[in-house]
Amino acid sequence: MTRQASGVVISQRALNRAILARQFLLARREASALETIRHLGGLQAQAPRSPHVGLWTRLIDYHSQELDEVLLSRAAVRGTFMRVTLHLVTTDDCRSFRALLQPMIERVFASTQFWRRIKGIDLTALLKDGRDLIEDQPLTRAQLGPMLAQRWPGYDPTSLAYAVSYLLPTIQTPPRGLWQLNGPSAVTTLEHWLDADLAREPSPDEFVLRYLGAFGPASVRDAQVWSGLTRLGEVFERLRPQLVTFTDPAGRELFDLPDAPRPDEDVEAPVRYLPEFDNLLLSHDDRSRVNPVGLPPPIPPGNGGTSGTVLVDGCWRADWKLSQDNGTAIVAVTAHERLAPTDKAEVLAEGHRLLAFLAPGAERTDVRV
Repeated sequence: MTRQASGVVISQRALNRAILARQFLLARREASALETIRHLGGLQAQAPRSPHVGLWTRLIDYHSQELDEVLLSRAAVRGTFMRVTLHLVTTDDCRSFRALLQPMIERVFASTQFWRRIKGIDLTALLKDGRDLIEDQPLTRAQLGPMLAQRWPGYDPTSLAYAVSYLLPTIQTPPRGLWQLNGPSAVTTLEHWLDADLAREPSPDEFVLRYLGAFGPASVRDAQVWSGLTRLGEVFERLRPQLVTFTDPAGRELFDLPDAPRPDEDVEAPVRYLPEFDNLLLSHDDRSRVNPVGLPPPIPPGNGGTSGTVLVDGCWRADWKLSQDNGTAIVAVTAHERLAPTDKAEVLAEGHRLLAFLAPGAERTDVRV
């Protein structure tokens, strides 16, 4: 049964405005890329170029060179974190998040076909061999698999490579993730790349507080979906005295930081273009605050920066895709329903701003709705 919360009932529209404010989607912020990555608890980076668009849509005067410099300086890294998916996180968060998530990542890997194909192997020895290889030089799974197979004949090379890349705390090294020079998904260990170990005592309490700061108000189940962790209810109970609670329209209990922004529900929300895999659409069990009709989030192939979703009045109402046609850079927007004239005008205007970022050297640009 759904537990009834004791807090004030909060409307879906108010929840929408709260998360937009925390995600820097009500108004672009004057903040650095690194500050924003930390505030958001990381950016989904399954498509390596998508964080650039995610920062562009949230920040004033963002330029892709800024994130490139952050990656090259090792102030932030790309690796496997929440939901066992690739995220871009700060170096400090990398050490603490990965330490906290490591048991979950191991548990998920144990349910895969890759583990079944190497079951019975001396895992400690395999991971030592893998560490030696990828610390000697960053390697893709396609490169690593055959090298491991020479040491472990009779085992599937792909499964050997997956075991190393998941069970060791690995990160993908530049040029992967750079805007213009995006390269192969070669990995090395976190310890080797950062010259630092995983955090020894990662705090699940701090982890949950960080989540609420970027995605609240939220339920226990919401936090578990975002992170991939289980049994967070005991963490929320421990934190309850320092949190405020609300009840959503379905009767679910939501927790929040007392001083976190919760704008009036009538605050206007501007049109925003989101990149592929943006965490705004992926980080709740109940996603109706931004996805009221329950559409499945798109999972497009590619390196990112060429498609995504469009928020109109704060909700996902359209999709966008970049293409080139005889020297013209085109953003084609497909609306889920007919847009009001004022909304369409704003979609067109924001689409042209997106094209100025994505295709600054294009002879011509066009936005088509």
